[in-house]
Amino acid sequence: MSERSEPIADAAGPPGRAERVDRATGAFVAHRNLLFTVAYEMLGSAADAEDVLQETWLRWVGVDLGTVREERAYLVRIVTRQALDRLRALGRRRESYVGPWLPEPLLTAPDVAEDVELADSVSMAMMLVLETLAPTERAVFVLREVFDLEYGEIAEAVDKTPAAVRQIAHRARAHVAARRPRGTVSPAETRAVLQAFQRAVETGDLQRLLDVLAPDVVALSDGGGVKRALLRPIVGAAKVARLLANGWYRHGIARSVEPVQVNGGPGLLVRINGEIDGVLAVRVGNGGITGLYHVRNPEKLSCVGRETAVSR
Repeated sequence: MSERSEPIADAAGPPGRAERVDRATGAFVAHRNLLFTVAYEMLGSAADAEDVLQETWLRWVGVDLGTVREERAYLVRIVTRQALDRLRALGRRRESYVGPWLPEPLLTAPDVAEDVELADSVSMAMMLVLETLAPTERAVFVLREVFDLEYGEIAEAVDKTPAAVRQIAHRARAHVAARRPRGTVSPAETRAVLQAFQRAVETGDLQRLLDVLAPDVVALSDGGGVKRALLRPIVGAAKVARLLANGWYRHGIARSVEPVQVNGGPGLLVRINGEIDGVLAVRVGNGGITGLYHVRNPEKLSCVGRETAVSR
């Protein structure tokens, strides 16, 4: 169910139905942001997460709430199962995706960055790491490490025993630890780096770009086969700086960039001739910018016109 539509009770239904639907609606709305975040972290797509929420609502409204001990846990179980089914289908679809794949970017509120664990879990860098996990491993990792669910609750959500879930969690944790980006900087330093990067991009100043990029910076882009994008990652400050200077600073193109919060971190909203052309998520680490994630696929830009609420 999307943010723009709320479940509506069937007033013409049998006696008591409206009251049951009202109760179901209240519980769903109370936990909606959490449910969306679970689905998004499992799928990497806001559109697919919204579809999963719609499916979750349809199942939730049919549940006998008198048998539900804890509404939050029950809803998380439904959304996890729906997301797992969709994730397995998406895996097959992404095999034929044209060009590099990046998660669908979200514009998030500034307070998301204040919750360090939540911001890290929805960051572009972490979402790409989660993509390397098998579906069940991803679900277990997200539910345990991000949302701190008990092993018994997770076991019900993924149809495994608690002992099996512990083993899966241990394996997933080690996998993520070996691949997650390291090194964090203060919010003040992050803002300063983004401002310097924005000025360098706007002017196409090669030296300014070199000054703000870490030596081992990695640039990735996703055009979905519709917009021009990199065919493979570009690594190294010199290569990335030349790419930005040559590709962004062109006469005759009215390009503008606006600082925004993308997936809990810094980023730039890119417009050409006033129209949104893409989102550039920026990861800042020790030594400057360590990651650039440029999403231009129009199908992935539906959420960048407004903030999307995420929560734990």
